[in-house]
Amino acid sequence: MNNKFKPQIADKIFKIVLYIIVFLVVLLLCGLLGYIMLGGIPYISWHFLTSSSDYIYAGGGIGIQLFNSIYLTVITLLISLPLSFGAGIWLAEYAPNNWMTDLIRNSLEVLSSLPSIVIGLFGFLLFVIKFRLGFSILAGGLTLAFFNLPLLTRSTENAIQNISDNQMFAGLALGVSRWEVVKNIIVPEAFPEIITGIILSTGRILGETAALIYTAGQSASIVDFSNWNPLSITSPLCPLRPAETVAVHIWKINTEGTVPDSGKISAGSAAVLLSMVLFFDLIARYSINKKNKRN
Repeated sequence: MNNKFKPQIADKIFKIVLYIIVFLVVLLLCGLLGYIMLGGIPYISWHFLTSSSDYIYAGGGIGIQLFNSIYLTVITLLISLPLSFGAGIWLAEYAPNNWMTDLIRNSLEVLSSLPSIVIGLFGFLLFVIKFRLGFSILAGGLTLAFFNLPLLTRSTENAIQNISDNQMFAGLALGVSRWEVVKNIIVPEAFPEIITGIILSTGRILGETAALIYTAGQSASIVDFSNWNPLSITSPLCPLRPAETVAVHIWKINTEGTVPDSGKISAGSAAVLLSMVLFFDLIARYSINKKNKRN
């Protein structure tokens, strides 16, 4: 009798331990999010989000840095998404199982494990010095594209591989080309997991600091928001101008800034960054749930 109930007791104990661990993890995450948001929200205002920064006097904002973060994220995704998406599809559906594909996958793993400061130094030597792009949004976007390629490629590959092979076999049995099956059946089914990878990469771009210090620069150049000519150095759309992001601004304020309200700026900026990541996550989840309901 005792031996009969021992596995059940052990199972209940194991479940309780797991619930406790999950509760502690959720509590830790909620505490961290609450600490950042509650500490920064009181300092967020329209003036803070739209005014330019000031490194001497109190009352500066993050308007230019906020725009730079969004613009740099868009540039990085425009560069990295087509490359990683195509590479992920090729690895999942077309690549043969040989030493070459193993080398590619191992290279992606090594690249994903590199510290961001190493990627930043690589981007500095290649794009800033060799290609003579200088400290610019384009140099930062190209560098972060290398930084995000492993995550986006592997997330795309894994998402496609998780789709049942029966989908492909059924399409091929009907005489449909492999590409048509991938485009119209496999990719739409894997889309929710692909979006998850894009969300993670977006959060990494928004929060990246070390790589951008050496590529996009540590200064926010004078930007004329009435000038939308991308060839003008004062235009916000110019990819060749230096661009300090919000994350770099936080680092600079805490390490080099002499502004009296540096603590408030840091707290407000951190809350803004976190809010942006949560916003993208909620929009993506809403789109995925809406698409699943239609299907």
